[in-house]
Amino acid sequence: MHESWLAVLGDELEQPYMAELRSFLVSEVAAGRRFYPPADRVFNAFALTPFDEVRVVVIGQDPYHGPGQAMGLCFSVPPGVPAPPSLQNIHTELERDLGLARPSSGDLTPWAERGVLLLNAVLTVSPGRAASHAGKGWEHFTDRAIRELSEQRDGIVFLLWGRYAQQKGAVVDATRHHVLTSAHPSPLSASNGFFGCRHFSTANELLAADGREPVDWALP
Repeated sequence: MHESWLAVLGDELEQPYMAELRSFLVSEVAAGRRFYPPADRVFNAFALTPFDEVRVVVIGQDPYHGPGQAMGLCFSVPPGVPAPPSLQNIHTELERDLGLARPSSGDLTPWAERGVLLLNAVLTVSPGRAASHAGKGWEHFTDRAIRELSEQRDGIVFLLWGRYAQQKGAVVDATRHHVLTSAHPSPLSASNGFFGCRHFSTANELLAADGREPVDWALP
């Protein structure tokens, strides 16, 4: 985790529920059960996007639960791993909205390094079991992160894709920040409002109107 986030969330890491969460993860490993992403990438979003450099926030639900997919950034997969359907649809909208070449990789690390916080509400998951670590405490931690951004920063663009993200982002002060909503990029809902939402270009227009540098959304 970047030191800027530790300054903001350090006390949250010491809360009893976080100690219980750590104990749960240690017990899973001790029992021979894995969790995703790897331990050194659980806080990857907070490591790659410093608190003071966040320009855009994307909120996801929990990590991918397939082998080798989760990397601590919502919707992102490591290089060489096929893009899951939701990420493929994100690529499609990116191409349609900005006319950018379709990425060859599903790795969204460049976005994270350019000020896009790719935050899952829950930061770990059991293999093959979606939402298996929901209700363990991560939601409190990520709620605090969103609340601190809302209260301490101004002019951030929040991209809330789907009902879950919109509920999670309800704490954002829309008088201080820009909140864009759409359907989730999942194949089950992308055609109901995600395709055509133009959130990438709109985010840049909003940032520019505030005198801030737009995001370079291009991916290799």
